[in-house]
Amino acid sequence: MNSSLEKLYGIAQKETRHILGLMSGTSLDGLDIALCAISGHGLSTSLSIKKFTTIVYDDDFRKEVQELFAQKNVSLEKLCLVNEWIGKQHAIMINQCLSDWQIAASKIDLVASHGQTIYHAPLQQHKQQKFGNGTLQIGDADHIAVGTGIICVSDFRQKHIAAGGEGAPLAAYGDYLLFAEKNKDVVLLNIGGIANFTWLPAGKPFSEIVSSDTGPGNTMMNAYIASIKPGSQFDEDAAMASQGTIHEKLLHALMEHEFFRLPFPKTTGPELFNISYLQSALGDINLPALPGYDILATLNRFTAESIGIAIKQTLPKLENCIIYASGGGIHNPLLMDHLKKIVYPASLCTTREKQIDPDAKEAVLFAILANECIAGNADSFGKGSTHSPAIGMGKISFPT
Repeated sequence: MNSSLEKLYGIAQKETRHILGLMSGTSLDGLDIALCAISGHGLSTSLSIKKFTTIVYDDDFRKEVQELFAQKNVSLEKLCLVNEWIGKQHAIMINQCLSDWQIAASKIDLVASHGQTIYHAPLQQHKQQKFGNGTLQIGDADHIAVGTGIICVSDFRQKHIAAGGEGAPLAAYGDYLLFAEKNKDVVLLNIGGIANFTWLPAGKPFSEIVSSDTGPGNTMMNAYIASIKPGSQFDEDAAMASQGTIHEKLLHALMEHEFFRLPFPKTTGPELFNISYLQSALGDINLPALPGYDILATLNRFTAESIGIAIKQTLPKLENCIIYASGGGIHNPLLMDHLKKIVYPASLCTTREKQIDPDAKEAVLFAILANECIAGNADSFGKGSTHSPAIGMGKISFPT
């Protein structure tokens, strides 16, 4: 047997696997690295987070990605070079992280790499029937595997599309294995660059869950603050938005896009919700000179409204529901205050209530997908559905 396959077989047989989950989101704030100890698979999965950190991207990294990110036209040479370069950079970050934690690479069984999304193209957005759904994540996993000496599982989204999905959200799989309850409806809400949720109806099988994007999370707020305050990545503690007044006409214009009238589940990205979208909405109401504080206040409410409407339209009732939030948006107090009021009487808290660091959750979910890829099987998810097919995902890269 090939020695790498033999090693992989041994990892699959272990009682507990130590997996580094990696997540680099559309906010481009940094690489989340979660060291997870995972036992079992499927509904018998048991997980604990041993270590977690975020390695903040420097300006050069952001610049290189932003030249490709959510752009319809890019240099093929640049795409080719950056794909490999991100893989190498992520390997360097992993090695530094393990050194800081004083953990040898030989103690890690797998790396689970989401990669860096640079374009998401669901059919409902591009409307070119012959192509179907598409998405692209770069940061080649062979470079991660060779650079770290650790087997890497990556490129999870392509199998999802191949099986009939849109390639997102993938959170549904880990959410179902870790958070489903028999007697209470559970919603897992992630507020990253784009916001998404998973509804786990009480006691129901995987085929009956709903997992969908809702629209913008932090992406438009972050893009706007960067445009008016160069060097700023986000509105810290909603300091500016809290001083502004929500402009109802602008809010209405922002909510007018056909995306919000599409049935659930659905996906989107910064390809749609960006500065150009804001400028178009401002043009529609003929108010190009609205004060910055008011624009941020309105964008903040826009994110909250689009999330709240999605949850209310999906769940038949909110009385017996608990919402566990995660992602960068939980650190925005104004956004969370809006959400608590909008989703009442559902209770809103963070995944910390379930012993999952809300900043680490997305990285943890990819560790779960890697564990399923190596040690599980599609039977974990039963029947599945059109938008959440019952499949194992991930491609395997060996160090040698």
